[in-house]
Amino acid sequence: MSAVAGAEAGGAAGSGETLADLLRAHFGHRDHLYGVLLAEMADDWEVGGLTHELLEGWEDAPARQFPQLRLLAGLFRIVLRGDAPQLVGFYPCLGGDHDPEEAWAAVRPLMAAHVDELRESLREAPQTNEPARTVGLLVGLAEAVRRSGLHRVRLLEPGASAGLGLLVDRYRFVGDGWAAGPEASPFVVEGCGAPGFEPEPFEVVERRGCDVAPVDPTTPEGAAYLTSFVWPWHLERHERLAGALAVAREVAAPLDRAAASAWVAQQLARPVDDGVLTVVWHSVTRMYWPAEETAAMEAAVAEARARVPLAHISLEHPLPEGPGAPVGMPQVAVDGVVVAETDHHGPPVRWTR
Repeated sequence: MSAVAGAEAGGAAGSGETLADLLRAHFGHRDHLYGVLLAEMADDWEVGGLTHELLEGWEDAPARQFPQLRLLAGLFRIVLRGDAPQLVGFYPCLGGDHDPEEAWAAVRPLMAAHVDELRESLREAPQTNEPARTVGLLVGLAEAVRRSGLHRVRLLEPGASAGLGLLVDRYRFVGDGWAAGPEASPFVVEGCGAPGFEPEPFEVVERRGCDVAPVDPTTPEGAAYLTSFVWPWHLERHERLAGALAVAREVAAPLDRAAASAWVAQQLARPVDDGVLTVVWHSVTRMYWPAEETAAMEAAVAEARARVPLAHISLEHPLPEGPGAPVGMPQVAVDGVVVAETDHHGPPVRWTR
């Protein structure tokens, strides 16, 4: 799921910050490849260089739109498809160990050769592709199953990206004194924490998701697209994504191309068998949705509660206190009540109740 750690939720417009300031502030250091590249891009933007051309029209965009992450992902996709062998050595996930400080000299001419493609990449919002965040769903499901007494689950995920969050029952989670999921799963999440957590048995009888731009994780193109949004020095996250993609090739998780609120309302209007708990689940998507879309989705959930056993589980960053406020840790909420928080990319889980 999307790489937003260290970003700000406020908007550049009206905050007195320039786009160059936004680029520098995302990491605020040059300790790794992306920190170096964003710092260099900021300098280049200020002198009217190629970065200024690429990001034309984004000067007043809200910071939460993350044009810098879109641009870096577009660059990564060029590397992943083999069209930039000179850059492979700068990507640790590809075995590279070159000094990041030397990367800009190789990156800038590559950007100049792919201006149209990189401009097009800015149209793609960062996809929520961190499957380890499903530990939040697991924790929320245990709470919802205990409350309802229902162990058969219909799982619906708006903003599902590639549907990796829908495969929670096929993943293995290992925490502090507990474990859940099939031992032979290709996808294992270690270090889930949450001492005292007691998983509840559940069966997913139906799973379905939607996204305005769904990705097919079973294709090489879809896998590369998802990989491009994972920071290249996060080796463990790349290993986890590879495991989740292996599960996705084995288990069907249907995806519809649709906006969240209309799709949720449509799905909740469908009949469901007795004894099935319908769960609407989403993770790190709210910051990309317009406020009215979030409100409409929540209204659809509220309207359906009188008709079907229903739980609304979310893993979302708390709403920022104001422009420029830092993004807090994601919170696991069950029917609006926060029960835990996680790290930006999933584990460990920390109880808040």
